[in-house]
Amino acid sequence: MSLDTHLSEARRQIEICNACRYCEGFCSVFPAMTREKAFADGDLTHLANLCHNCRGCYYSCQYTEPHEFALNIPAALAEVRQDSWERLVGPQVLAKAFHRSGVAIAAVLVFGFALLMALISMMRPVSGEGFYAELSHNLMVALFAPAFLLPLYAVAVGLRRYWVETGAPKMALRDVFIAFKQAGQLKNLNGGQGQGCNFEREDRYTDARRWFHQAVLFGFLLCFAATSVATLMHYLLDLKAPYPLLSLPKMFGITGGVLLVIGTIGLGWLKTKADPELGAKRVWGGEMGFIALLGFTAASGLALYAATGSAAMPTLLVLHLGAVATLFLLLPYTKMVHGFFRLNALIAEEAIKRRGSM
Repeated sequence: MSLDTHLSEARRQIEICNACRYCEGFCSVFPAMTREKAFADGDLTHLANLCHNCRGCYYSCQYTEPHEFALNIPAALAEVRQDSWERLVGPQVLAKAFHRSGVAIAAVLVFGFALLMALISMMRPVSGEGFYAELSHNLMVALFAPAFLLPLYAVAVGLRRYWVETGAPKMALRDVFIAFKQAGQLKNLNGGQGQGCNFEREDRYTDARRWFHQAVLFGFLLCFAATSVATLMHYLLDLKAPYPLLSLPKMFGITGGVLLVIGTIGLGWLKTKADPELGAKRVWGGEMGFIALLGFTAASGLALYAATGSAAMPTLLVLHLGAVATLFLLLPYTKMVHGFFRLNALIAEEAIKRRGSM
């Protein structure tokens, strides 16, 4: 189906919801919806990125099939949301390719980069301890800095385009603070009344999805903190790796890795239990591919910690670095981009509400 078809169907359904308003307290989508009587394309993009696909509204709705209105708001907004990421970040061909063949693409890139790292490691550094005995610190920085920064630039361009398309007003510091607080709490996964969401099918309200999402979120932040602290220690304090077990980089990294493994396994398990008709079915494989890639990156990092000093360390190092490079380079075209867009939508929503209260 085309973008216009997805937008037209979402508009039809949202207009019916706006007349009913039974689900007004479920999440941020419904209060935002009630501000409008007619919905431009940018309005639908904004509502779609506020949606967390918890599916509570679907199982509470009296107008789903077999009713003639045949409402399926989670699926309608999921399609618009996916279209927005592909269209605003671009090039669309990369996102579409990953979501069509995500597992295969991720596997090929991980092992391809691992092979490249293995070949580079044959040129042993003159000196170095631990991992740096295999690959020098400067070489790792030269390889991974562009692989991290260029995808972030592509995402930043997409977020700017989102702001223009939705017509959101200028943000204030207060808007950012409130949005970060909501994102940290995953407020919109509480089902509206604090009972959780029923992503797992029908009336099984639980907090499982919220807990697993939080494990992934805080696991990723802890791993990022580990890298950031290690960078400061290296350049500002002249403390070179490897670091002891009770150092901040190791404690942050190990804790974050464990949380990521738990979170990705949990989210993958829930996804197999969920009804595919209530999401964007065409990207199911890509979403599972991303979950597997993120989980493998964390698990290989933990294995690398455990194998430090052993004969398995060089092999695990290149595999882990291959996974990290793949995760970074595919960032704008995988489900990871949803975190940036959802936070952007929450900030925009607070800015819109603040403007309306003036």
